[in-house]
Amino acid sequence: MRVALPDSRPGTARRQLRAALIARRRSVPAHERARAARSVARHVDAALALRAYWRIAIYAARPEELDTAPLIALAQQRGCRIYLPRIDRRRASRAMTFVALGDSLRVNRLGIGEPESTASIGARWLDVVFLPLVGFDGRGLRLGAGGGYYDRAFAFRRLRHAWHAPRLVGLAYAFQQLEHIDAAPHDVPMDAVVTEEGITRCTTG
Repeated sequence: MRVALPDSRPGTARRQLRAALIARRRSVPAHERARAARSVARHVDAALALRAYWRIAIYAARPEELDTAPLIALAQQRGCRIYLPRIDRRRASRAMTFVALGDSLRVNRLGIGEPESTASIGARWLDVVFLPLVGFDGRGLRLGAGGGYYDRAFAFRRLRHAWHAPRLVGLAYAFQQLEHIDAAPHDVPMDAVVTEEGITRCTTG
């Protein structure tokens, strides 16, 4: 069952929708979460054919999010160079960098695991970025958690001035698909979304 997002909603209603989707995501039983994560990794393998020289960004999933461990393991098997996002430790900052995956992670103030490594890469030089999301539509518009970190990190994609623009691929459960999300000026559309049911190639991204 999809959750509809009308064309125009006040900010309060959008926050309520975000909260409802997060609650539904949190209610997914552990065995279904594990099965969906394996299915997503298989769909990524079939659709994207990860290459050994690719620079891949993947987030460390929190317990309520679709698990990324099978996808990280797949990227490691394919020889990809893997990076995880790390947010600026200053609370007033909304900056995010991408740091090489190491042996240990520390949990940041948002409860997200981050590498302790100092080896980072600019967002422009990633090949594929797998993004977390709360909701999405068929055009590739993304309802995130509200922090705006990814939109800021990939704002350059809206300008189309760089010769290299990483592909942005959302990871989600199928029930997170919405009928429509109103575009905001800062939104950076995704190119595709992978769920346990398969891959959706987005019309806007």
